[in-house]
Amino acid sequence: MKPSRDIARLIEIMAALRDPENGCPWDVAQTFATIAPYTVEEAHEVADAIARDDLDDLKDELGDLLLQVVFHARMAEEQSTFAFPDVVEAVTSKLIRRHPHVFGDIGKLSQDEVNGVWARIKAEERAAKTSRQERRAGDHPARAGLLADIPAGFPALLRALKLQAKAATVGFDWGAVAPILAKIREETDETAHAVADGDKARIQDEIGDLLFAVVNLARHCRIDPETALRGTNLKFERRFAAIEAGLAGRGKTLDQSSLDEMDALWNEAKAAEGTTKR
Repeated sequence: MKPSRDIARLIEIMAALRDPENGCPWDVAQTFATIAPYTVEEAHEVADAIARDDLDDLKDELGDLLLQVVFHARMAEEQSTFAFPDVVEAVTSKLIRRHPHVFGDIGKLSQDEVNGVWARIKAEERAAKTSRQERRAGDHPARAGLLADIPAGFPALLRALKLQAKAATVGFDWGAVAPILAKIREETDETAHAVADGDKARIQDEIGDLLFAVVNLARHCRIDPETALRGTNLKFERRFAAIEAGLAGRGKTLDQSSLDEMDALWNEAKAAEGTTKR
């Protein structure tokens, strides 16, 4: 089967891979649950390619993410639930519905007005979704409440951000950065006390509170915490690679070196980047 730029060919390939008689045994054995971790992984790899500004890699990673959509859609089609065209219709309908200032007749809006319209439409969609879930659940109704539509399966950092932002829509929020910084200091002190006591469960709890407060600070500063942490991770990798290179230049390996040697090379790498922050 030849490669193609046509999405229809990709859908055909997926159907062939899932064919019970002539398909790939691995692909045939998969379910929504077994594929879900790969879907999350591919989304992270897309973000990683963007962070590295590698557009060639981004093209490949977007293809891998698209494959996940096609895979899930194919499994749903096999169950006569929905198919790939239904996925396309759902997202195109949503985009048109959420942009009445572009596709409707309400005229041009300011950024603040657009945000208001978007929030109103999303609230209507959320209410309709909750109603559908309750009808399907019968004796097991869906979770209710303002935060109920934030998926529990989100990565913890992202979910913390979403929870805080949603609570802020009804005024449950800090009014400024200063009290958040004070909260972070408070949580740091409480973490230190837990560490001193050696209570592992309490240490975990306090570290969670500290991380949650730091996410709140990032949100108030209009910084995406995931992007910030990803940047720091890359910086750490870059500087640690400089330590390895520096040691190799001396004919040494990491396990042959002291912490003082590695720390000195870290500082050299840091200085070479034009910063004095560890």
